Amino acid sequence: MSLNDGTLIGGRYRLETKVGSGGMSTVHRALDEKLNRPVAVKLMHRTSAADADQLERFRREARAVANLSHPHLVGVIDAGEDDGRPFIVFEYVAGETLKARIVRNGRLELAEAVAYAIEIARGLSVAHQNGIVHRDVKPQNVLIDEDGRAKLTDFGIARSLDEDGLTADGRVLGTTDYVSPEQALGQPTGPQSDIYALGVVLFEMLTGQVPFKAESPVGVAMCHVRDPMPDLRSLRPDASATLAAIVDRCTAKEPADRYPDCTSLVADLEQALALEASRAGEATGEATSVLSTLPATSRERLPRRVWSPRRRYLIAFLAAVAALGVIGFVATSIQRGTGVRGATPAGLQQVRLSASAAIPYDPFGDGEEHGAESARVLDGDRSTSWESETYYSGLQKPGVGLMIDAAPSVKARAVGLHTSTPGFTVSVWGANGSQPEGKVSGAGPAGGTPAAGPPSGWTSLSGEYKATTRTVIKLKSPPQPYRWYLLWINSLVPGERTVSLSEVTLLR
Repeated sequence: MSLNDGTLIGGRYRLETKVGSGGMSTVHRALDEKLNRPVAVKLMHRTSAADADQLERFRREARAVANLSHPHLVGVIDAGEDDGRPFIVFEYVAGETLKARIVRNGRLELAEAVAYAIEIARGLSVAHQNGIVHRDVKPQNVLIDEDGRAKLTDFGIARSLDEDGLTADGRVLGTTDYVSPEQALGQPTGPQSDIYALGVVLFEMLTGQVPFKAESPVGVAMCHVRDPMPDLRSLRPDASATLAAIVDRCTAKEPADRYPDCTSLVADLEQALALEASRAGEATGEATSVLSTLPATSRERLPRRVWSPRRRYLIAFLAAVAALGVIGFVATSIQRGTGVRGATPAGLQQVRLSASAAIPYDPFGDGEEHGAESARVLDGDRSTSWESETYYSGLQKPGVGLMIDAAPSVKARAVGLHTSTPGFTVSVWGANGSQPEGKVSGAGPAGGTPAAGPPSGWTSLSGEYKATTRTVIKLKSPPQPYRWYLLWINSLVPGERTVSLSEVTLLR
């Protein structure tokens, strides 16, 4: 099969232009003719497909990220083979790589570099929690989309923590500019190996250069094994000691001396971002967006002028609502339940959620519902939104939803939502345990699943409601602790093709 613009892959993906190529595969921008949307198609070279190890690495990539959904991870849409050539279909990210940005601009602003490190670490945290080690974290594998957000891609040499991997013969996989000492020596790798690589990426963002140079890739790898990291503040004097300490801890030679996980790394990076933005007296670009997601403990050190105007207006509005102190329940009977429209009811408080806590849930479809946009329902900004996929003839399935991860668990009493597409029907469900499957193989309306609810394993927490632009749905009493809360949508507004949610709040 000759690969030219216009070639149809998998009977669905029309190649448009080549956007990248490596030793094992080529990536093309393509059109998904079924859903009329751009995608990225990664096609394995025929010569590589003939090599059993390389073929397994390619298939491993699809398996590694097929079930990962996070705003800072490039998602897998489809995978298969065409004329004997394996392919993987990813969401298409228009923009540039982080490496290209560094090459073009040199070192980044301090707050911008930390903001990107936070986004990458948040994506890695989800991968690690699902037992996946990336093993090739580098700025070439970080895409910056048109909104300025960082998305980690290319899990081509990733492996599960419970697998033996493909380095039993001592071969080094990964780019040596960012390789961890243990990976350079062919030793077992784990989450701390990705943390080391991210520390090197942060160093490069801050200084505009990689820490080690040598006459060969092997020489660079040995520098990571035996040579101390260059002092960050000697190359970037305006960096804080806090930021330098984070880089040092990430790039410690011994894995045990690094951060134990990306969650703890993110916590320190958030403090560093608040510190650097406060020292600078302002924040621009992606740093502004990430600042709005910081926990209150980190935001406390920020002067008000650093906060975005949109954020300040929201806080002023909430303060005004709190001052009134007289807003109670405005009960409205809607179908089988009672909804509350308007402001948060008196006696309830909002549950603090992480930026990655919202996860699309499409068990009866293709498992994909614009996962890259889901964090927008938790960003405190009602001008941004998550939208379902487009349904031209109604849902034609039992439903689709959005899960909220309230780990470890919370006794919620209500769920609030804001939408620009009012009139759809929605109910709330709860579950505990590990993340519920986003795809139910072979399940559907004819398989015994009630048309009004999600698959088995979920507990109904409310009746069915017709959503208004601002609705708070009371949950059944007495409240029980659940980790997962599901907004389950089972019908669209007549004439509407999507559901749009601009904000979701969990209330207790």
